[in-house]
Amino acid sequence: LLMLEPGSLLQVGQGFTIAAIGFWISTIFINKHQLDTPFQKIGMNPFQLMTRYGLLGTLRLSRDFLLTRMLFPGARLVRQPAYVRGQRNIKFGKNFTTGIGIRLDVFCNDNLPRLIIGDNVQINDHVHIAVTDQVTIGDDVLIASRVFIADHNHGGYQNSLDGLPSIAPSLRPLISKPVRVGHRVWLGEQVCILPGVQIGDGAVVGAGAVVTRDVPDNTIVAGNPARVIRKFNAVTQQWDADETSTC
Repeated sequence: LLMLEPGSLLQVGQGFTIAAIGFWISTIFINKHQLDTPFQKIGMNPFQLMTRYGLLGTLRLSRDFLLTRMLFPGARLVRQPAYVRGQRNIKFGKNFTTGIGIRLDVFCNDNLPRLIIGDNVQINDHVHIAVTDQVTIGDDVLIASRVFIADHNHGGYQNSLDGLPSIAPSLRPLISKPVRVGHRVWLGEQVCILPGVQIGDGAVVGAGAVVTRDVPDNTIVAGNPARVIRKFNAVTQQWDADETSTC
């Protein structure tokens, strides 16, 4: 702080003040409506929060908790900034949690649920989900940072005139196929899930995988394009290697 100019110090002080006011307003709001406190919802007491996140981090969490209660009822914590387009077409499950920079884009002109997010879903930083038809995410799903999920492409590229290289990509018609991510799925860092993909329950998708085809239940896939590398054996309760199957 000693290296900051007076104007910067003023901004820091204003930031502290605004965050502190937000914290106390959220506490009053919570007590008035008999809701869980930020500490109860996050599952840590104030000392644990301060130890893990520091003063500024704790104040940010308090601000984000208040905004979550106002903008995303039923969610656990949506960290800011969060970019949401077409919220009327999004159905959030209970205990929804995100990191910073989440981007949810739903490009629809109706009031139907197009992006359906199950209960206890945890999404990390800078995840982008884009929807023109429907994307469904099951319960208890964990999504790492910088994951991209889309149910559409600009143009078609399998015996279609919609994807001609003479047409600018932004002018090509959107070709959509629904995407489903099953229950208890874990998507690793920088995974890309393409239109029409169905990911089975209990599956694990390795970091950096590009998923172009369906993923069976209880399998681990990795690579570009993603292929099955392990299957869960219900008899032995082990993940058996499978170097021949593809998905």
